[in-house]
Amino acid sequence: MSSAFEVRGGNRLKGEIVPQGAKNEALQIVSAVLLTPEKVTISNIPDILDVNLLIELLGDMGVKIKRISRDICEFQADEIDLPYIESADFKKKSGRLRGSVMIAGPLLARFGKAYIPKPGGDKIGRRRLDTHIIGFEKLGVQFVYDTDDNYFRLETKGLKGAYMLLDEPSVTGTANIVMAAVMAEGITTIYNAACEPYLQQLCKMLNSMGAKINGVGSNLLTIEGVSSLKGCSHTMLPDMIEIGSFIGLAAMTQSEITIKNAGVEHLGIIPEKFRQLGIQLEIKGNDIYIPSQDFYEIQTFLDGSILTISDHPWPGFTPDLLSIVLVVATQARGSVMIHQKMFESRLFFVDKLIDMGAQIVLCDPHRAVVIGMGRQHSLRGITMSSPDIRAGVSLLIAALSAEGKSTIQNIEQIDRGYQYIDERLRKLGADIKRI
Repeated sequence: MSSAFEVRGGNRLKGEIVPQGAKNEALQIVSAVLLTPEKVTISNIPDILDVNLLIELLGDMGVKIKRISRDICEFQADEIDLPYIESADFKKKSGRLRGSVMIAGPLLARFGKAYIPKPGGDKIGRRRLDTHIIGFEKLGVQFVYDTDDNYFRLETKGLKGAYMLLDEPSVTGTANIVMAAVMAEGITTIYNAACEPYLQQLCKMLNSMGAKINGVGSNLLTIEGVSSLKGCSHTMLPDMIEIGSFIGLAAMTQSEITIKNAGVEHLGIIPEKFRQLGIQLEIKGNDIYIPSQDFYEIQTFLDGSILTISDHPWPGFTPDLLSIVLVVATQARGSVMIHQKMFESRLFFVDKLIDMGAQIVLCDPHRAVVIGMGRQHSLRGITMSSPDIRAGVSLLIAALSAEGKSTIQNIEQIDRGYQYIDERLRKLGADIKRI
């Protein structure tokens, strides 16, 4: 029996909320513990399904795991059970988990072999593995695709550094290649590398373990291979997608909210994009204060033309927050074009918002025009289902601002990415319950 959220909208929320550790960073950082036989301690781990499943998978592989608290964990990968990686149980478990692709780089670096399942996960379009596999090939990995059970089997007689220009700045692809390259022989150069804060964090962690990575934060990484890595301690950044979601939530529900410990210096362009929607926010030290606002007005470009907000690889605006911006724009004054370039079916939840009374024109799978209603009409509560993690939270924000009762089904998609979201929102005064 799957659970649902029952939400009664219209409450103004008030109070402080602390963002969880970054989900997208966690999947890379937790995989990196496989690179050393020494102890690695990781703090600020988000207590969410995708991350817990990955930790469980590492445990099955023989990693010693000690959960000091829900957000701090000690790992030691000194006795890995390599035959297990070829077992049916491993294939079944890793196939259910999108993050499992991230263990391939560390396994190749340390043991010369790995298996990757064909990716599953949410319905936001194809998630290609080409970048990962082409990068591994350049480092000297051979791969065989097993059509019977949808698996890539990867093997190498020894990784050798190489020059590569990635066909797209894939975050997971870059991370996987970096984790393989840190122990390859010679020098690896990765151009058009992703440079998201998550990836900068991974490189910082690897350097603290003894790796030699230069160019961190840019799209040109140079890695000088080392023969082994040692243990370390690492603290993860707060989740910028959650921070953006809370800014949007505050505006939509006319709430006064302080987001504590928001890792402000790592948010890039995110605060600015919300300001373009007319949302007031004040940065106070490492906190973000959003005052209660009756109205927010979407800015136009300087020449008066309609604002377009589109996603772009870092330091551009993250695609994960476009769904949030779209929802928040429904109650703004003014209009905005949302252009989702990086995924082809991220906008397919707008039909639910239209059912709730929002004025949105879906132009094609990539573009939607939102005509803000300026609070002249509230959204109406409906029953709906969540197609992916980010759309799920966008619909939750819509429901919290709507009149009447909404039911959101398929909330496993929300739980995959947001920890105890219902409890944390109730503390701010939201009327939300899990049924």
